[in-house]
Amino acid sequence: MAFHDKQLTVPGTVEVAGRHVKRYHVDQPGRRLEPAVVATAYEFLPRLLPSSDGHTPPASWSVLHRGADSGAYLLAYTWFWDNVVECRIAVAGQPALDCPDDDPAHFVPMTRPGVGCVWELGVLEHERTAWIRHVLAPDRPDLPGYLADTRAEGPVGA
Repeated sequence: MAFHDKQLTVPGTVEVAGRHVKRYHVDQPGRRLEPAVVATAYEFLPRLLPSSDGHTPPASWSVLHRGADSGAYLLAYTWFWDNVVECRIAVAGQPALDCPDDDPAHFVPMTRPGVGCVWELGVLEHERTAWIRHVLAPDRPDLPGYLADTRAEGPVGA
């Protein structure tokens, strides 16, 4: 299978479990994420968010990615200790990752450690730079500025 870009969209920031979560979607070319997958992913999201460390601004981002086969992937990245990212992942519809079935809307925690695939890591690159620019570099952290700074929608991957 030849490598190809996928489509990145940014549906906006939401507050979940006391955290501000910047949301990203990665769609297959010509196939958007199904509403049922989106709904169940965001119902599952609170289970992927850790409690606050009491010091770092309560900011996270998520990537919801529809695979080319039956799989769907929800990754939640959370800042802690000021400059460290924690990643927790839920998967659906991917028996190779211990999902109970091939339903892309049936999310379960992924027990294998991971940080993301080539399409998801493009968002991580942007978020790292945005965190430095708005939170670490200024004299005072600018959380609203960080939350407003999202990767541009469009092709992602290459």
